[in-house]
Amino acid sequence: MHQIADTTTAGHPTVTLSCADTAIEATFAPTLGMIGCSLRQRGAELLGQRGGLAKYAASGSTMGIPLLHPWANRLSGFSYAVGGRTVTLDPASPLLHRDGNGLPMHGLVAAYPRWTVVQRGATAAHASLSAVLDFGADPALAAAFPFPHTLRLDIELRHTTLAISTTLRPTADVAVPVSFGFHPYLQLPGVERAAWYVEAPVRQRLLLDARMLPTGGREPIFIEPGPLDDRTFDDLFADLRTPARFVLSGGGRRITVAFDEGYPFAQIYAPAGESLICFEPMTAPTNALAAGGDALPMVASGNAYRAAFSITAELA
Repeated sequence: MHQIADTTTAGHPTVTLSCADTAIEATFAPTLGMIGCSLRQRGAELLGQRGGLAKYAASGSTMGIPLLHPWANRLSGFSYAVGGRTVTLDPASPLLHRDGNGLPMHGLVAAYPRWTVVQRGATAAHASLSAVLDFGADPALAAAFPFPHTLRLDIELRHTTLAISTTLRPTADVAVPVSFGFHPYLQLPGVERAAWYVEAPVRQRLLLDARMLPTGGREPIFIEPGPLDDRTFDDLFADLRTPARFVLSGGGRRITVAFDEGYPFAQIYAPAGESLICFEPMTAPTNALAAGGDALPMVASGNAYRAAFSITAELA
């Protein structure tokens, strides 16, 4: 039996999809960028909360499952040229967030309030929630990314699997560059980080400079499946094996993140001293808006780009 209900998280309106049979609950905040702020299994929280939803609302500090759009991770500076247009970002814009080097980070829609829920419901087989953002309708967004389009998120909970699909559709006669991603923070409650078992279906690592920007170089890579132990990651990968399924397991729990469609790149983030790991689906590599090249998809008017990933939580 699946259900969908209006809820409240940290004082903000949220929507919770649940499955009674598997005791899984997934909560999203439509007025805060459609962030996935909780994924619970039998009451245990599987998403890293970091500062929580209140801090995300106040500062855009990432947690849970945030959408990174129109670029994932960082840009090399405050201007970029793509599709015959040169764009200069306003460093003082409240839409911008910066990394430790002062570079624009994680796009423009952190905690963005103007998503419209267009569908919601539940059946015995699944619970679903859909929302749309008209990006081009906001002058502030359009000034920083002048490529009118809509984004539609279709979220479905089906037993043990939470699936999130994103569809980008141009709304003017202008091709739209596609460089979005998600940043799911995962954790295994009650299990020491060193004992977390990880699998990563990657075959190529993009070389990064000191600012965490791709240099253009690549190298073959194999990540040995096994305990996370003292390993750390903040790396960008390509040439993913098919099917691309990243695994985090331990303590009788197995979480699988599947890149189902439209995500040829992955960032893995597992910092020292924090009990979390991120398997981040990305449509393009870091800094693709500024660097351009064949790795940056462009969607022409009349077409659409769809990307999907899913998180499956199972108990042993």
